[in-house]
Amino acid sequence: MSGITFTYKIEGGDFVNAGKASSEIKRTLKQLNVAQKTIRRVVVSLYEAEVNIVAHAHRGNIDVAINSENISIILKDEGPGIKDIDKAMEVGFSTASPSVISMGFGAGMGLPNMKKNSDYLNVESEVGVGTTVTIKVALIE
Repeated sequence: MSGITFTYKIEGGDFVNAGKASSEIKRTLKQLNVAQKTIRRVVVSLYEAEVNIVAHAHRGNIDVAINSENISIILKDEGPGIKDIDKAMEVGFSTASPSVISMGFGAGMGLPNMKKNSDYLNVESEVGVGTTVTIKVALIE
């Protein structure tokens, strides 16, 4: 499989469109006959990261690259950043606003679910600037 790339622009607070990128990637991976287990892992990781941008940032970009070895996802946002990445990786820890929580988001499972469902996860953040999350999921034949 030769490389395929996708780019998505995400707006903070746009919960109506939250999940569109992960839905489109899911459809593409099915068309490419990627193993169902791999599709699930990619979609869970991407959806969690996508919702984090919507819930916490002003805006962001998602770049997805699919090749014969893996699916690589880079999410870069402009937002408040993460003060304590280790704390944010703890199950149940959340900085979501009450309004985000009232919509059913912000349970503190985003980063832990990304880590659980990826083969590689890297989170870099600068408070007051934004966050970059890199996710890789190996293709399973």
